[in-house]
Amino acid sequence: MVTVETEVLIDAPIEVCFDLARDIDVHTRTVWQHTKEKAVAGVTSGPIGLNETVTFEATHFFVRQRLTSKITEFRAPYFFVDETQRGAFKYLRHEHRLETVEGKTLMKDRLTFAAPLGPLGWAVERLVLKRYMRRFLEDRNLQVKRIAEERGK
Repeated sequence: MVTVETEVLIDAPIEVCFDLARDIDVHTRTVWQHTKEKAVAGVTSGPIGLNETVTFEATHFFVRQRLTSKITEFRAPYFFVDETQRGAFKYLRHEHRLETVEGKTLMKDRLTFAAPLGPLGWAVERLVLKRYMRRFLEDRNLQVKRIAEERGK
């Protein structure tokens, strides 16, 4: 298993950042364009909440994939967790933590995942996926930051 942690400081209220972080429309607009990610089942638009699921379809590493996630923990506007129910990963848990720091919002992500395929998956986690997932989160979070700060004007 591998854990990736990121954080970004956003000049916007915590409630705005929390709602953007769990909004399916924002998610599909802020991921890498080449993945052609879209929500195809469950909550497919707007905010997602406790015990709700979403299925995304996207292309990663030239393979079209489906991933179903469920919100398993939820404490607005500070914390929520989505966990993969079905998809390419053997295990995936994404913790979203938000806190107010000097009038701004510190948004922290902790993504823990495991690839299938035993020793081969273990190697791929460390050699490819860790860096890929970190970049994915950092890029998305910078876009969420931009949207939140524009809304705060």
